[in-house]
Amino acid sequence: MAEKRKLFEDVGDGAVKPADPRGGMIDAGKRGARRGIRAWLMVLFALVVVMIAVGGLTRLTDSGLSITEWRPVTGALPPMSDEAWGSEFEKYQSSPEYQLENKGMSMTEFQFIYWWEWGHRQLGRVIGLVWAIGFFGFLIAKRIPTGWTLPLLGIGALGGLQGAVGWWMVSSGLVGQMTDVASYRLATHLGLAFVILGFIAWLIYSLGREERDLMQARRLAEPKLFSMSTGLMHFAFLQILFGALVAGIDAGRSFNDWPLMAGGFFPPFAFDIEPIWRNLFENAGLVQFLHRVLGYGLIVFGLLVWRRGRRSPNGDTRFRFNAVLAMLTVQLVLGIATVLYIAPWHLAILHQLGAVVLWALILRARFAARYPIQETIRGAA
Repeated sequence: MAEKRKLFEDVGDGAVKPADPRGGMIDAGKRGARRGIRAWLMVLFALVVVMIAVGGLTRLTDSGLSITEWRPVTGALPPMSDEAWGSEFEKYQSSPEYQLENKGMSMTEFQFIYWWEWGHRQLGRVIGLVWAIGFFGFLIAKRIPTGWTLPLLGIGALGGLQGAVGWWMVSSGLVGQMTDVASYRLATHLGLAFVILGFIAWLIYSLGREERDLMQARRLAEPKLFSMSTGLMHFAFLQILFGALVAGIDAGRSFNDWPLMAGGFFPPFAFDIEPIWRNLFENAGLVQFLHRVLGYGLIVFGLLVWRRGRRSPNGDTRFRFNAVLAMLTVQLVLGIATVLYIAPWHLAILHQLGAVVLWALILRARFAARYPIQETIRGAA
């Protein structure tokens, strides 16, 4: 008969001991090359910013319709001979822009606008190549962190869509009596560029901190501030779209007084185009008026968001919302100067790049509202 064990008898050496507790389970998944991917995304971000600036200059130099075909692969090579240049010039000569505005243009003048558009498209190819090399390189090396493959693939998909939207935009200016691209298509093209930029920026902010840090920070999130900054982001995006409409019809070179328009609060002949809905896209006075009013509204709402941000217990979050308000002020001044000086190219590009900076700062502040950086009693992060 087996001997009974005592109640407090020690377990023998043959018993299985429980495993010691382990930390860091949040990061137990594949971490991947977070720093490398973040650096690659920063390069992509910078390239997209340059692309937006080059696109703006292409618009300001009236170069966007100089290439009348969409050849994503073979178009990477420019004309290499006089015969090739002649062929490209003949295609352009059949376009409405040449027939109605540029008849008699010399080959030298054509080459100037051609190189601008070719450079714009070539930069798009470079961005696609940088994305493909980075994405497939990290994928083959199995260095993409768990859960990050689809977001990184999404950047490439959006880039491909942007190329198609770009041609959809250009093609609108090659038919009928059009001498410019359709303004709403230009707004779609620029809007998608800012979506891509924002998506990349958010991923960069996320990769800058460890997953465990983000999960802990989210417990201290400020929902009200996050919600208000999300509204500010959408408001800014709407203003960016109307800025594209202004650029699309050169509305910034009309009604060059401020704060009034042609001596009044509301511009004259604001609904002269039939049907009436076309005025929202094609009437220079109405489009510029709406862009101005949205700008004033953005400033007012930005002040409300900033005031809410000042109440954050985190100094880093307060600083980020201070930066948003400062950039909003700079952008307002740039917008007024662009109107008063009849939209010279250097001010117009500064105003466009100001929108890029403001967009990134709003997203950065919004990220801090969602994932605040805690501080110690001494104030160190």
